[in-house]
Amino acid sequence: MNCEQIGTVTDTKRLEFYQDGVLVADVPADDLVLGGGAPVYHREYKEPAYFQEFKKFDINAVQDIPASELPKALDFLMNHPNIASKKWVAEQYDSSIGRANRNTNAPSDAGVVKVHGSDKSIVITVDCNSRYVNADPEEGCAMAVAEAARNIVCSGGLPVAITNCLNFGNPYVPEVYWQFVGAIKGMKKACEAFETPVTGGNVSFYNQSSDEGPVFPTPTIGMLGILEKAENKMTLDFKAEGDLVYLVGESVNDIASSEFLYSYRKVKASPAPHFDLPTEQLVQKGISQLIEAKLIQSAHDVSDGGVLVTLAESAFPRGLGFDVKSDAGIRQDAMWFGEAQSRVIVSVAPAKKAAFEAHLAGLGIKSSQLGTVKGTDMVVDGQVVSSLAKASGSYFTALETALTK
Repeated sequence: MNCEQIGTVTDTKRLEFYQDGVLVADVPADDLVLGGGAPVYHREYKEPAYFQEFKKFDINAVQDIPASELPKALDFLMNHPNIASKKWVAEQYDSSIGRANRNTNAPSDAGVVKVHGSDKSIVITVDCNSRYVNADPEEGCAMAVAEAARNIVCSGGLPVAITNCLNFGNPYVPEVYWQFVGAIKGMKKACEAFETPVTGGNVSFYNQSSDEGPVFPTPTIGMLGILEKAENKMTLDFKAEGDLVYLVGESVNDIASSEFLYSYRKVKASPAPHFDLPTEQLVQKGISQLIEAKLIQSAHDVSDGGVLVTLAESAFPRGLGFDVKSDAGIRQDAMWFGEAQSRVIVSVAPAKKAAFEAHLAGLGIKSSQLGTVKGTDMVVDGQVVSSLAKASGSYFTALETALTK
């Protein structure tokens, strides 16, 4: 457990702050909490009409994607600003500041920064998918916390605490305030599950325009984790030709609120993706143990874009392609582009296959072998859906292209 004693409890009802043994502040405790006179608002809120309409979505009303269309759909997503790399933006900042502290050159699901004078590193991520939150504020915000924790875990860390930046429309609109209330409930539920206290944050209301209305509710989660041992740092890139590619977690027939459904199929009304908090906790526990036991070569969580985008992102860094097969019991669109939660793509050295599978089976975690790391193409069910060169060319330039047209 990460903790340090920072003081003692007194009966003075005052907060005394010391620096280097010198009293630098002495404040009445009551002034710093709601009892000190801060206003407490009880606003009217009500469920918007669209919420129940979104729940009526039926996946069977959407035609499954034929195998021949997979290349087109993948190319669309590789060029979509929500999916494409944000590296073009990051490179516009001075990356030399604090260079001695950085430990993020190898790609991982979260940023990893070494702590001076310690073997530990801090692990940092920021997550939120506003489509999910708009579809279901409580579940969507819980997913934001869960994905942040998943990114920390996939990088080898232990989730410790969160901060937040809560962005909503006009709180005087009952439907907007309903979104806000739901998001707070979801955050609370997930933070309690992952034992990540909320250490701070802010709320930004009135994010809207007169013609398009409020923004999608966007409770952005910033999460901090601790990496105790440097050797447990895990990256997302495939390491070697011939390694086995697994999906940890369960494939489900779900495309709700996916980028594929929303942007490619242009179906805007659907519920939040499949999500079960206890399953999420179990999967994260499994990934942590696999990393500690040195049973996996890479780990990358399935999120925006689905499994095929996740595979591509693991393939790009070293130029190592893959050859994978779909599950006959799952729709093609759900298999490759669905964004059901609690799933992680990992690669495993062949020599560790038996130990890897036994470990997950012992925990009761479902997994499936998708294929192998192979060549320089992205092969699905025997079809080349893209070369790595083509897909990465789009992925790493799409944002710049969209913003500099």
